[in-house]
Amino acid sequence: MRRDGSLIALVAKRILAFAILAMLLQTGLVFADYWFDDSELGRLFIEHETERIAEVYHHGVEAGRPFPPPDLSERYGGLAVPQPDREDDHFAPGYWMRLRSADGQLVFTNCGQECMEHFLPVEVNPPDFWSRTIVPGKPLTLVGGRTVGFDDGATLVVDFASIGDPKHLVWDVILREMVDHMIWPMGLMLVIVIGATIASIRLALNPVDAVVQAVDALDPQRPLKALPDADLPSEVAHLVAAVNRAFARIGELIRSQKVFAASIAHEIRTPVSIVKLELAHIPGERARKAETDLDSLTHTLEQLTALARLDAAEGEAFIPQRLGPLVEDTVEQLAPLVFAGGRTVAYEQSGDPCCEVSRTLIVILVRNLVENAMKHTPQGTAITVRVDAPGRISVSDDGPGFSEGAAMADVELASVKRSGSLGVGLKIAERIAVLHKGTLAVSSVPGEGTTVHLDLPVA
Repeated sequence: MRRDGSLIALVAKRILAFAILAMLLQTGLVFADYWFDDSELGRLFIEHETERIAEVYHHGVEAGRPFPPPDLSERYGGLAVPQPDREDDHFAPGYWMRLRSADGQLVFTNCGQECMEHFLPVEVNPPDFWSRTIVPGKPLTLVGGRTVGFDDGATLVVDFASIGDPKHLVWDVILREMVDHMIWPMGLMLVIVIGATIASIRLALNPVDAVVQAVDALDPQRPLKALPDADLPSEVAHLVAAVNRAFARIGELIRSQKVFAASIAHEIRTPVSIVKLELAHIPGERARKAETDLDSLTHTLEQLTALARLDAAEGEAFIPQRLGPLVEDTVEQLAPLVFAGGRTVAYEQSGDPCCEVSRTLIVILVRNLVENAMKHTPQGTAITVRVDAPGRISVSDDGPGFSEGAAMADVELASVKRSGSLGVGLKIAERIAVLHKGTLAVSSVPGEGTTVHLDLPVA
């Protein structure tokens, strides 16, 4: 049977899909907001780059490493080169920086005297942050600086300028801003939302487990009970209510079947008995032959009626009982009938198992198996009924067995039924075995006899 997966997985996937779509849309909006706002983008550019320069310098000095390190040398290793033919303040594209201590002492610069006019004069007390656009538009051409403080109390004044942004550092700035201020927060929110959704669905569907257990516990031999609908979500409660209404209709059908099964035997016996009474007053051999045929018909009808009544058996009738006394009493009642038919019957017992059974059904089973043994064996056959631990009832005979060859030993029940040798009686026995959650097996050896085993679960 095809399954589409759990509700939790389905909802989580949809939330994830919509969240990714929302993140893509939000990413586009945020990117556009940063990209078209040159002033804000320039401010972020200066903040990020000056902070990076200050941290690399401060930690490098503490570790005794030279400044600038290789990754910064590519950007700031050389001096700015004046370009008289250029309009963007006469310098080739590149990056400038100047580092000063808190007292104004120059620490490092990659810019000569000719470019110092863009930075704040050394004698000016620097603000915490400043910026100025040299050439509007993109690529960014700007200058700015900030004062950076460290946990150990050290302070560093960093001035920075970008002429044409040749290495496109602005993209790193945009990416970092989006990761820090959008992707991480939205990702965290997504995890929280999915987790809260999964927890909410689990809590909402917990009552469904009670419904599943109630369905698994349904017993066809017991009255159908309504499924619990307490605390269920309204959508699921509607389904459970519909199932309960279906159960009610099925219950009516079952009750009708039980009424039919209980009354059909009486309805059949009455006209047959009347016919037999009339035949008894008619002399002649043909009347006696009709009486014999009528007895055979009566037996067949009783068998079919018994088969129909099995489905009307109530689960409450199955109670723990000792098999020994029950089967022994049944054999004792059948003995006169067996002896009158020219056969013998004996009861044997090895152990006295206790099983959950219906007394009436076990009596019917033993009776049918013994009657089958009588019907399909010649006079003089010895029939043995035996009870063994842990929960087995056996009916065996020393008759001719099946005439289909030596391969009939340990025959499956389906094969026996196809052979037509045991008739309705075995079908009744099979149904009784199913009602008791037991197994019925048949073994037969030509010339040695047939044995039918019923194995019942121990109570």
